Amino acid sequence: MKVRIHYTGKLDSGEVFDTSEGKDALEFTIGEGRIIKGFEEGVVGMAPGEEKDLIIPPEKAYGEPRKELVQDVPKDKLGDLKPEVGMVVGMRLPGIDQVFPATIKEVKGEAVTVDLNPPLAGKTLHFRIKLESVADAAAAAPPRDEKDKP
Repeated sequence: MKVRIHYTGKLDSGEVFDTSEGKDALEFTIGEGRIIKGFEEGVVGMAPGEEKDLIIPPEKAYGEPRKELVQDVPKDKLGDLKPEVGMVVGMRLPGIDQVFPATIKEVKGEAVTVDLNPPLAGKTLHFRIKLESVADAAAAAPPRDEKDKP
């Protein structure tokens, strides 16, 4: 099923970390795995127009922070960038052809400590959601060309 959701996400402190307020509703297909597990599970069984509060523990969100994802890297790997604590930079991991966001945690001498954990790792997430619509994902898919048929 393809769903459209409006949401506001907060941390335990009440700080809003993301919202669809003033934007288009979030649209996703249940079961695709593109949304955190706890959010997707919370939507299942809702009816259009229904509102709900979700509390999602780290294990059903971004997991716990992993120590091996906090690493020291030589400053020269950052090119001409002048690193500062809190700055987010793109890092390419060895053997993986993808760039990941990394938060600079410490600048020391010729090395920089970066954290590749998702910023919300280890956090309990609180969502207020409203289900706008539900549609059959197959029916919502664009029509296929005749030559694409099996």
